[in-house]
Amino acid sequence: MTGTAILTAEQMRAAEQTFFATGIPEYDVMERAGAAAADIIWRAGGMRGVLVLCGPGNNGGDGFVIARLLRDRGVAVRLAALGDSRTASSQQARALWGGPVENIADALPSSQVVDGLFGTGLSRGLDDELARRLGELASAASRTYAIDLPSGVGTDDGVLLSAVPRFDVCIALGALKPAHVLHPAASRFGRLVCADIGIAAEDAPVRLLAAPKLNAPAPDAHKYTRGLVAVLGGAMPGAAALAALAAAQGGAGYVRLITPEHAAGLPHAIVQHLGVLEAGFADPRIAVSLMGPGLGRDDAGIARMTPALAAGHPVVLDADGLLALKTLGFGALPAQAILTPHQGEFDALFGPLPGSAIAQAQAAASRSGAVVILKGAHSIIAAPDGRIAVSPRASSWLSTAGTGDVLGGLCAARLAVTGDPFRAACEAVWLHGDAARRAGAAFVADELIAHLPAAIAARL
Repeated sequence: MTGTAILTAEQMRAAEQTFFATGIPEYDVMERAGAAAADIIWRAGGMRGVLVLCGPGNNGGDGFVIARLLRDRGVAVRLAALGDSRTASSQQARALWGGPVENIADALPSSQVVDGLFGTGLSRGLDDELARRLGELASAASRTYAIDLPSGVGTDDGVLLSAVPRFDVCIALGALKPAHVLHPAASRFGRLVCADIGIAAEDAPVRLLAAPKLNAPAPDAHKYTRGLVAVLGGAMPGAAALAALAAAQGGAGYVRLITPEHAAGLPHAIVQHLGVLEAGFADPRIAVSLMGPGLGRDDAGIARMTPALAAGHPVVLDADGLLALKTLGFGALPAQAILTPHQGEFDALFGPLPGSAIAQAQAAASRSGAVVILKGAHSIIAAPDGRIAVSPRASSWLSTAGTGDVLGGLCAARLAVTGDPFRAACEAVWLHGDAARRAGAAFVADELIAHLPAAIAARL
């Protein structure tokens, strides 16, 4: 599994201790972190003046290193600290700075502000006066940077422990943390950069979703080897039609819409089956069934889904299909399944679960035995075996009707192509987000589908 590691505070401490056990001095890692952050700030801000705010711990020590290295490049740097430095490494960094240290309460604004007050592991919020002062200095600056995490956010759950200003850039050190991808903390910065400081995290089960490597159909491929997707229609034919079209554009070789009434406007290549439902799903050549978009929330929807599930094909369940699953139970799922709930559907299906959204998605995947995509600004893709991928921040223009149906169709197509639910879900979420980026602003779901071929072509 590729992609930048996402580590909790405890996991990050363990990774650091493993790194130090190789003989690397702790202060050397602080120098690496400070150098990486200083380079990012230098590239973004050049010679503009900088005010670096340093806390008493190692995050503040990183700030002292940043200030010294920027000063060495000729930048006009001022430094304000929150009292004395309390760790050996931060004290060493402070001594090497050797310059004036202002009091944060009295520090004048600057063109650029670097927040090095508190990073990973903060357990309580900043006091009101410090939070207010940080907000004032950040608001007065034209460019702002948070080192590792904005001060005042919970590392593992992304909650705001106190008022947190919005930063232009957040520079994660060594690995991403859950707060970098969980809201509301993830909304408190514009751009996220992860600085490599040499700490290994190859075995991390939670990672940022990486761009997939897709394959074109084999030279001898035909429609069935590329995958037949059967889409179950219901009360709202338009939603099922959107999902079917997305499956066709998402790489499936053959799409069959099994529907009680004809859906207008679909390409002739999408076969509409208007006959007996059981016969439609009895075809052993079906690679994946997609159920839920437009199915309906009454007993008739459940009655339609029950025999379709009983056929035993790998399945993608979305929308109304998730509500039906609450009645039918997880035992009705085949061995290969993808569930695609948004937060409301997730809560209705799984009930209250403890922990962060990442922990909840993992618990849901373990309980259901299915790959779960908890949809949101950062969608969380969780597999029953513990692997988790968190998508980069998605376009807010996806918050429009039908885009979930498109994602369901994409999941079905990629599962038909790959035969791997987790890989399929990761590919689908990535392609969905990239198509939205290509579509720009104010698109509708139908237009999103038109950008899928280009999104796929870019990953071949």
